[in-house]
Amino acid sequence: MNSQAPVDVVLIGGGIMSATLGTLLKQLQPDWTIEVFERLGEVAQESSNPWNNAGTGHAALCELNYMPEAADGTVSADKAVSINEQFQISRQLWSHLVSIGALPEPEKFINATPHMTFVHGKANIEYLKKRVDVLKDQPLFQGMEFSDDPAKISEWTPLLTKKRNPKQKIAATRIESGTDVDFGALTRFMFDDLKKNGAGVHLNHQVTGLKKQNDGTWRVKLMNLVGRYKKTVNARFVFVGAGGGALALLQHSGIPEIKGFGGFPISGQFLKTSNPDIVAKHQAKVYGKAAVGAPPMSVPHLDTRVVDGETSLLFGPYAGFTPKFLKTSTWFDLPFSIRAHNIGPMLAVAWHNFDLMKYLGGELVATPNKKLKALQEFMPTAKLADWELITAGQRVQVMKKDAKQGGVLQFGTEVITASDGSIAGLLGASPGASTAAPIMVDLLKRCFPEEYVEWESQLKQMVPSLGTKLSDDPAAAAASLAATAAVLHLPA
Repeated sequence: MNSQAPVDVVLIGGGIMSATLGTLLKQLQPDWTIEVFERLGEVAQESSNPWNNAGTGHAALCELNYMPEAADGTVSADKAVSINEQFQISRQLWSHLVSIGALPEPEKFINATPHMTFVHGKANIEYLKKRVDVLKDQPLFQGMEFSDDPAKISEWTPLLTKKRNPKQKIAATRIESGTDVDFGALTRFMFDDLKKNGAGVHLNHQVTGLKKQNDGTWRVKLMNLVGRYKKTVNARFVFVGAGGGALALLQHSGIPEIKGFGGFPISGQFLKTSNPDIVAKHQAKVYGKAAVGAPPMSVPHLDTRVVDGETSLLFGPYAGFTPKFLKTSTWFDLPFSIRAHNIGPMLAVAWHNFDLMKYLGGELVATPNKKLKALQEFMPTAKLADWELITAGQRVQVMKKDAKQGGVLQFGTEVITASDGSIAGLLGASPGASTAAPIMVDLLKRCFPEEYVEWESQLKQMVPSLGTKLSDDPAAAAASLAATAAVLHLPA
């Protein structure tokens, strides 16, 4: 079964990125044909699955890794403010989609959850004070509270202080405008709306080949994994939003822009409890400081999660290593990704990241009691019997060429785009899902420059702050937060 007439857009992968891009395109260009291909039997089963991520609406309200302390002791808010600006774009898009009925009641995918940071020890408390001093006048961080009083911290969430050594110095920050996001539900709702508006969503379809045609379109080769038959589709534009599988597909496409890129897979686990007595005592996402050598995705945190209406707590992640690039792929992903053009950068990354290798080695051999001890740093009363260990999603960190070091390990996301804009893909991890909207808007600008000029006014109706910085205008920031909070049923 082959499709000869080219479709306008093929989206590879059934995650939040493809869902967001497809949704934007359907709103902007409803006459375009869109076909989505997902190799699993349901959408949102890899990184977008709610149990494969922490569901934090990454707005840099609590994530300390966005504001590291410099060698001279200073702390900059630039990265944190940038991340928050991006999250506001996502909030505005979701708010717009709720208001037009493209998304259901917001409680089905987003819930108000205070965001907190928690540290102990004199040096860390001094750092946290510096962070608060830098952020207190930022319009998007209004309402942040700081306390080093155990009694006050106990009011915020008693699990952090109950039976803690009274001699231990602790401090925390709290901001009520944080959120918990079920990205799995959000992804499913977006795809449901796409299907209602004529897009094709094909499950159990694996992309086996990508080849540029003489007419500029892409021949997408597919295998139906249920019927075991092959088919091909031609597309004017292809987006590779396949999570850890994106690197291999982009390499297969042959575009020169992917040369020099590699991937470093990191697996993760969480401790989870749904014990109502424990869950009732903790309503927050509480982030600490990462261990020396740990990647940003391994920052320890004790999180409230709301999935399918049930509230649970997660603690972790405990990092590990496997050569798989996807939770449901094969052990050959890493070795098969090695090419002549990326082996140099990959070896350079290994040479310059010994602390990371040492950290991952320690995590691999961590005993259940060691995992419990890490949890007890946050919750002194924790007992292993109340928690179950679950496997989180795979994250593939970007490795790429670097003029100085030969290769660098990049934390975050990277959009790879062909020079003619006919194909693009996304590599990397956190803050990923939380910033899907701005990432995909930027992709539209890069891949559809002529159309973007016509789309921009409509995009600004969907995302009012587009092209501006809310952090430069306190009144605009307050108005934006209030407007989205009202629609999404969140605290302003």
